[in-house]
Order: sequence, then C-alpha cells, then structure tokens
Amino acid sequence: MAFAMLYRRAVTRLYIYAKEPLVDLKPFIGAIYGLTHSLLHDTVLWECISLYKSYWEETGMKKALCILMALAMALSLAACAKPASASKEGKIAIITNTVSQNEEEFRSAQSMVEKYGEDKIVHALWPDNFMTEQEQMISVVAKLAADPAIKVLIINQAVPGTNAAVDKFLEARKKEEVLIVYASPQENPPDVCSRADYVLQPDELQMGVAVPTQAKKQGAKVFVHYSFPRHMSIVLLASRRDLMKQTCKELGIEFVDATAPDPTGDSGLPGAQQFILEDVPKMVDKYGKDTAFFSTNCAMQIPLIKAAFEAGAIYPQPCCPSPYHGFPAALGVEVPEDLVGGMQDVIDQTTKILVDAGLGGRFSTWPVPAAMMCTIASTDYAMKWMKGETNGKVDQKAIEACMSEYAGLPITLNPYIESGVTYDNYYLFLMDFLTYGG
Repeated sequence: MAFAMLYRRAVTRLYIYAKEPLVDLKPFIGAIYGLTHSLLHDTVLWECISLYKSYWEETGMKKALCILMALAMALSLAACAKPASASKEGKIAIITNTVSQNEEEFRSAQSMVEKYGEDKIVHALWPDNFMTEQEQMISVVAKLAADPAIKVLIINQAVPGTNAAVDKFLEARKKEEVLIVYASPQENPPDVCSRADYVLQPDELQMGVAVPTQAKKQGAKVFVHYSFPRHMSIVLLASRRDLMKQTCKELGIEFVDATAPDPTGDSGLPGAQQFILEDVPKMVDKYGKDTAFFSTNCAMQIPLIKAAFEAGAIYPQPCCPSPYHGFPAALGVEVPEDLVGGMQDVIDQTTKILVDAGLGGRFSTWPVPAAMMCTIASTDYAMKWMKGETNGKVDQKAIEACMSEYAGLPITLNPYIESGVTYDNYYLFLMDFLTYGG
C-alpha cells in the first residue's frame, strides 16, 4: 500500500543519518506500535517494526530528534491510513408529527432519546398544519442541516413537503455523508427514492390478501368492507379493495362492499361513527356472527371495534394495524404514557376483555405498531451504520434484523413495484397477526 511504502522510505532515510549507535530505539518501537496498532494493518506494522529493529541492532540513531521524527512519521501515516467509516460517529435527528397528529410516532422518537441520550438523538417536529406550513417544514430541516454532528435523518412520517425540506438539507450537506430514512412517504416514489437512502412502509396492497386470509382463519363466512367515494378514488385503497374481493372469492367468503358516510362530509365525524354503530348490528342480523368487518378510515375504527365486540362478530385488523389503534378507546383499556414500554400491558388487558366476553380468537391486529417500529428499528440501524457495523450504507439484512428484533417475529422487506419499475430502496413489509386469545 502507498502509506507502507512511505513508511519504509522514512525508515531508510533515518538510517542514512544514523552514523553512531547512541540511542536505544527498542522502547520507542514498542511505543510506536502501541499508538498505531489500531490504525495500521498488522502485516505492515510488523514489517516496519522489523526494519526499525534491524537498523537499531546495526547502528542506532545519532540524535534524539530522529526518534521524534520517527514517531511523528508513524502517527501521521497511521492517520492517513485510518478508515473513513471511523469518522461517522455523530447524532441522529428524528422528525415526527406532533402528539395530536400521531402519538405513536412521537412517543417512539421520545423512547429513542431516553435509550441513547440527548447527546445522540435530536427529536424535531413537523408543524401540526404541515399541508399549509411548508416553509416551516423547510426551516425545521435547515436547522438540523446546520449541525455538522448530525449524520442521520429519520423522517416519520414523510408527509407532503418532505422532499422540498430534504432538498434544503442537502444544499448544506453531502448526501454520501449522511443517512436519510423516510417512513410512510406521501409523495411520488421516484422523487422519494432519489432523496432517501431507504424507505419503509407497510404493504397496504398486500393487506388485500392478508386481511381476508386472517378473517378466514378466524371463522369468517362474510367480509364487510366499509369505505366511501373519496377513499375509493385513491388508487392504492381501491386496488386493495379489489384484491380483498378477489381473495374472498378464492377463499369462499362472501364479500360485501358497503358505503359509509365520509367523516369530512355533511354529517361529519359524529355522523360517520354513528352510522357504523347502527349498521354493524344490522349486518350481523343479516349475515350472522361469523361476519368480519374492515374499514378504510381511522376515525371509524373505535365504533367498528365497539359494535363488532357487542355483536360478537369478527374484526381481523384496523386500517393502521396496531394494538393501540381503536382497541383501548373501544374496550376501555387504560393506556400508559410510555407507549413503547407499556404495550404488553395494553395487549394483556385487551386479551382479557375479549376472552372474558367469549371472543378469544376473533379479534386481531399486528403485534407492534408499524409507525413505532419504523422509528425504533431505523434508529438502531443508524447506530450500527455509524459504528461501521453494516454492509454498506443500506444493508437490507441488517435493517430486517433490527425490525425483527423489535417486533419479536421475522420481518421480510420487499421492494415497491409501480408500472413495471422496481424501486430497490423502497421497502414494503407485512407482519403476522397478533390474535387476541387465539
């Protein structure tokens, strides 16, 4: 290697000036080795030390200054040989929504601050009204870019406007020097993938297969899908509905496409929730208790769980699968402030309520919140990346391992494909179900 050649030349030149053996270099050779062994390859070290030893045995060094020169040369050359990955130690910035927008995202970032410390984790927030406060979003990210210690940027969620904010970040920072992670992005995949090093998102489309399959395992004979025109105008949600319908047909389940009021419509959120509370019992009266219910809208989950519980029906999954989504409010479960550490207690309370009601095995969700897993697993991965413990910047196996460790079950990532184009750094994932009392 180049630095080894320079090392040998330096030793040789020192030898030329060594006419009288006045100084014993042996102790200094040991010191040089101790100072440089973590920075130089051992094979080169021992070769250079061997050269020193032979010169010492033959002549020694005339002046003490030569000793200092040799030590300085060793340290400077060792510094040149230092791996670039060793300089990645720094801080991780996590941007989430506020508590009012998404408590799971917010709490997961707070848990990372507690785990790694404020000297390692910076938690920043998107504005509540991010759709109308794009300049504020840019300001949040620009402030982070001004801190050279920040080596990682994790954004959960990557709401509309994230790309513009990241562009501002990259005006001040070199992309190859920072790790940028998006969770649940809401902008075009090509634009997202050109900015983020990797993206994480639940596989909404494949839920079209997974949810009816889970309902079948729970004994469903009928599957009711509640939505409204605004949601069905979204290609992904409409495609998932069609896949659910096809899967139900293959499984021998009757599919019922039910239209509910839009919570943003004339009747508002109260009207939409009241509709669910009244319609579910009618559906059960018509099709029986082995009817599974699913809704595309978050605000409908609480009344849907409550109505399905009271009717003794089946509920395979909330629209955003999580032990916290809908279940606590619908069933009267006490939620701890520590959403990360207190999750098992919430699961245990929910299980007891359902089993005591004779509904064990008929309600399910994902075992951990997807939003929380994206933050926590990506932070753990980023720590490994900064320490040089990953295979490159984006190590899919290492990311999967971090997600699996948090979830307590295997997680497999698959690339997003759109119009025949595969986005290799846009990862979709599914989890097996947590079936309460099953």
